[in-house]
Amino acid sequence: MPFTLAPGADHVVETEVKHSRFIAALRRIDDAEAATEFVAEQKSLYPDARHHCSAFVIGYEANSRVERAHDDGEPGGTAGVPMLQVLKSRDLVDVIVVVTRYFGGIKLGAGGLVRAYSGAVSVALDSAELVARERKILRTLAIRHSEAGRVEAELRARGVSVLGTAYGSKAVMTLAAGDADDLDSIVASITSGAGQLEPAGSMWVDTTVRG
Repeated sequence: MPFTLAPGADHVVETEVKHSRFIAALRRIDDAEAATEFVAEQKSLYPDARHHCSAFVIGYEANSRVERAHDDGEPGGTAGVPMLQVLKSRDLVDVIVVVTRYFGGIKLGAGGLVRAYSGAVSVALDSAELVARERKILRTLAIRHSEAGRVEAELRARGVSVLGTAYGSKAVMTLAAGDADDLDSIVASITSGAGQLEPAGSMWVDTTVRG
């Protein structure tokens, strides 16, 4: 099951290794343009820092997922890739992390850099609020206006997400559920078989929180 950051402000945590400061900043994003903007923001926040290394994962489908890592002047493979590996090892998607480094005067070596950058990301994630993401099937349900309130209340009571209702000649609800057969059964029960569901695609939604 994939995870992402809970909605809200950026999560920032600072660590220190042999007098070098590593400032890890995490943000939830949904496209590469947002990732580029976040890196630029971190550079403007810490303009005197030597390095602003980054890694991100965007997209829930394996065939369209985008992954990028950048060492920003550190020796190749010692910063961005280890940071990316931490994100992937925790099944994170739609997340970018930028680790800003202030050099402390002591060289860490390639192995030390790998441990420092990956460690900075791990420590930040340990205290971040994460949410599981689940793919939900979407269906629309058209019912009489007079039935809308009761039907919506019963759907929610049975764990069906009602994403919205459009009012025209009928009230048309957009529903999200994990299982199409279960949704069919629930709607049939609530509407005494009168409710007709129509396919409306699918979407990823936040579910449980993991602190």
